[in-house]
Amino acid sequence: MARPRTFDEERALDAAMHAFWAKGYEATSTQDLCEATGLGRSSIYNTFSSKHELFQRTLARYMNSMTAIQVEILEDTARLPTERIRALFTRVIDSEFECREDGHSIGCLTVNTTVELAGRDPEAAEMLARDLAVRLAALSGVIRTGQSGGDITSRQDPDDLARFLNAIIGGMRIAAQGGADRAALTAIAETALDALTR
Repeated sequence: MARPRTFDEERALDAAMHAFWAKGYEATSTQDLCEATGLGRSSIYNTFSSKHELFQRTLARYMNSMTAIQVEILEDTARLPTERIRALFTRVIDSEFECREDGHSIGCLTVNTTVELAGRDPEAAEMLARDLAVRLAALSGVIRTGQSGGDITSRQDPDDLARFLNAIIGGMRIAAQGGADRAALTAIAETALDALTR
């Protein structure tokens, strides 16, 4: 008979996610994961099989949570499309100052993973591509709505504008990791919003 697990798997996933988020996949050792989760090596490997599987589960958990928040903001029909996009930028900026380590932003686990692993980890790349498709679809949708209603006056293709805004968000997150303050990130966001109404 299998022994019952004596730990909260959800809490362990959250702790491991923070470790990977702060240090990156390669730099996070098994010992780091043991210290973060409070679990021994055998418990980690019995539950998650490998560091890579644990990472995939934490990445999926992160993307599901963060993307759901972003989509909810973009689908809030009580706001004008430009207000929804501004609210998304505000959420991104706020998150950069909520998630900090040693006084610095730890950025976005999705962006960090894209930079570190997308080019050499096919499974991570596939997960990232699926998540990106969901976020781009939500951005394209709100842009189309804005163009139809006249709130967004740019005549650029909505899919191109969605990719532009997504790139801006990624750049803002990297800038925050590099030390950009809230005023600098807000200025970037306002410049991007201005591009939608020209």
